[in-house]
Amino acid sequence: MKTQIKNLEGSKRELNIEVSGEVIKNKFEEIFKKIGQEAKIKGFRPGHAPRDILEKEFSAAAHDQVLKELIPEVYNQAIEQEKIDVVELPEISDVKLDRTTLSFKAVVEIAPEIKLKDYKGIKVEFKNIEVTPDEIKRYIDSIKESRKIAAVDDEFARSLSYPNLAQLEKALEKQIYIQKENAQRQKIEQELISAITKDADFKIPQSLVNRRKEEMLRQASQELAMKGIPQEKLDEYLKSTSAKLEEEAREQVKVYLILAEIAKKENIPSDDQAPQKVMEFLLKNADWAQSQ
Repeated sequence: MKTQIKNLEGSKRELNIEVSGEVIKNKFEEIFKKIGQEAKIKGFRPGHAPRDILEKEFSAAAHDQVLKELIPEVYNQAIEQEKIDVVELPEISDVKLDRTTLSFKAVVEIAPEIKLKDYKGIKVEFKNIEVTPDEIKRYIDSIKESRKIAAVDDEFARSLSYPNLAQLEKALEKQIYIQKENAQRQKIEQELISAITKDADFKIPQSLVNRRKEEMLRQASQELAMKGIPQEKLDEYLKSTSAKLEEEAREQVKVYLILAEIAKKENIPSDDQAPQKVMEFLLKNADWAQSQ
């Protein structure tokens, strides 16, 4: 296999890939064997048609199938051989195939080089979480007002499927505690993200930004459509928020790439759970201090 790499604008690269010899011959043999086993040709049982007839009848189909199977195989071998970390599907062009040689161009966008700052020992502050009787009372009062009930007693608790008022208050205490705990966790995670992204300067692949922006637009469109927003108003809103979503998408991609780089350095498996696993790693290795 021959691979030539040409630098394009930004983080894009053009790969000129060529492969020849046995790999092409073997792929054609494999494809014609499959065709011969499946093709229905008058006068011949499946798998017994002569090769020259298969060539005559199915040459174009075999050519297309060889391209369909061989281009992904050769492309993946090329980027692995050249150790290119791509972040988007390639743009394939200038495809040429005969019985001995396959060549094509693949334009790819590569992952940026990210110089990580020290991400271990980041200082974070936490507070001991407490739930006061006043907080429980305010919660109960809000429920009471929504139901126009006069007294807060065991009967009121039973109307909410609790055996008595004490059990209701205990359940509310736990619920408020969890809410506070989640809020503090989100705050600390945001502080960690701010710390690892601060002053991080690298080229963010536009293809990833575009993909994330499209996902955000699609999600916003679905949510607004479910609320009964007319299509005209929906298009107007999405157009007006496009620039804002572009910046949000860029920031999200930036965070994602930094988390992915940390995952790589710490040998954290690269899967859908990787960002959360990295966050758990950062929390575990943070410098915790209790605030007053």
